[in-house]
Amino acid sequence: MTTTERSVFDQSLKQSTPEGFEQALLVIHDQLNSGLFPDDVIQNKPLLIFVESYGQSREHPYHKKKLVYQFASQRHFAIECADAGYPVLYLTGDEHYNDRIGQLLREYPDLSITWMQPLEWDTRKRLEAVNADYPDRTRVLANPFFMAKPEEWTDKIRDGYRMEFFYREMRKTTGYLMDEGRPAGGEWNYDKSNREKLPEGHNVPEIAACEPDDITQEVIGWVADSFAGHFGETDGFNLAVTRSEALQLADSFFKERLNEFGPYEDAMARGKPTLFHSVLSVYMNNGLLLPGELCDRAEAAYIEGQAPLNSVEGYIRQIIGWREYIRLYYEAMMPDVRSANAFGFSNKLPRFFWDADTKMNCVSEAVGQVIRNGYSHHIQRLMILSNIGNLTETDPHAIFEWFLYAYVDASEWVVLPNVLGMSTFADGGVLASKPYVSGGNYINKMGDYCKDCSYSISKKEGEGACPFNYLYWNFVDKQRDAFKENGRVSFMVNTWEKFDPAKKEAISKSSDQFINELPRYQ
Repeated sequence: MTTTERSVFDQSLKQSTPEGFEQALLVIHDQLNSGLFPDDVIQNKPLLIFVESYGQSREHPYHKKKLVYQFASQRHFAIECADAGYPVLYLTGDEHYNDRIGQLLREYPDLSITWMQPLEWDTRKRLEAVNADYPDRTRVLANPFFMAKPEEWTDKIRDGYRMEFFYREMRKTTGYLMDEGRPAGGEWNYDKSNREKLPEGHNVPEIAACEPDDITQEVIGWVADSFAGHFGETDGFNLAVTRSEALQLADSFFKERLNEFGPYEDAMARGKPTLFHSVLSVYMNNGLLLPGELCDRAEAAYIEGQAPLNSVEGYIRQIIGWREYIRLYYEAMMPDVRSANAFGFSNKLPRFFWDADTKMNCVSEAVGQVIRNGYSHHIQRLMILSNIGNLTETDPHAIFEWFLYAYVDASEWVVLPNVLGMSTFADGGVLASKPYVSGGNYINKMGDYCKDCSYSISKKEGEGACPFNYLYWNFVDKQRDAFKENGRVSFMVNTWEKFDPAKKEAISKSSDQFINELPRYQ
């Protein structure tokens, strides 16, 4: 299937041309919600312009399911807009947004184009150049898909303003889980109640699958053929690609999984990649679902006695706390943070990030999930995958790029802060107060990977020892300044210093051997 073979989509879309239009709105692929269109667009229904940029899609080996999701959801949204009375121009090709928009402005001198500010830095800068060339015929509006306004927060975040304090301000501003100016239940954060290991045999509801229609099937076949060398698989694609489907998945989460989301938020279990997580971030990240409507439903579930406070608070915190905060961090720190590398690590990405071929059971399981589904939950991302990358002294930018192309819900604005700020500590502590690394005990405490692993979780160094164990202490030794400066983890350096010399030497030897012999992705 070539890029021009989209017969099912073309037959379904009532396509328009630019002739005769004076006003148009560029709809970017992560702004697929007509309810947030500018008021004059909703009222006047000008030409809507969509761009499928295949050149942009080849800049990284993006997961095939990520590409299917992006193209299928955008195509369905274009059809919905056309059915709602909007004239639609749908452009495809290797050119980027700015190339196609610049071409339209040159060819149609009576046409003016509006767009809502892109989240992605490069797309934003490309379109800013178009705006500079045609200042009288282009209009750039604020991005309406978030709650917090960057201009009110970015200066604070540059100075190290932490997420927890931001989250409390957002609770006060939005009113979520507030009781006469105080947090519901008397506490801002119920993390201490959300660290239970999943009991063996505990029932976990399956997430409903969305059956691909003919339009999506066409995209699946085309992506499998045209992006064959990309990461992951197209087989089994079952994501929602319309708002109505995404709302149905939200319904099932609030009815079936929110109740136990809190206690098992950090748990990990083989064969249960989603556990009680909502898995709705992918839909928030392109506009099919809105953060406010999900928070409203979560709060209503608590008020109506359908879910406990610790589950609801934890879920709302992920949205108005963490999700909002990392977007603001991205706005505050770009573009300089792209080159951040506080530890100076330069090793290439371990090959197992691409093929899951490793005897470390937890890593193999986590990467395997990503290959199949483009998904793993936040603890697997942080405490297994980012952790092993950091402990093996991998270049944080290589880790960042992998997360960017491997996950269906990934965009630079969310991945960059999570990887370069949070998980690898590459920014030197602007976002996180400590390096997020751990030995194998944490993984064993929260998951069930260790009991069938080739390595021994109880062995700390030498042949057969869990690599996380000796790599962690090796990291503490080499990066002791990052630990000494933080009271929460400074005791780990003191613990290392108390090890006898023979144990230290064995840890260093095991670590050097593992890091130096680890196959790397070239």
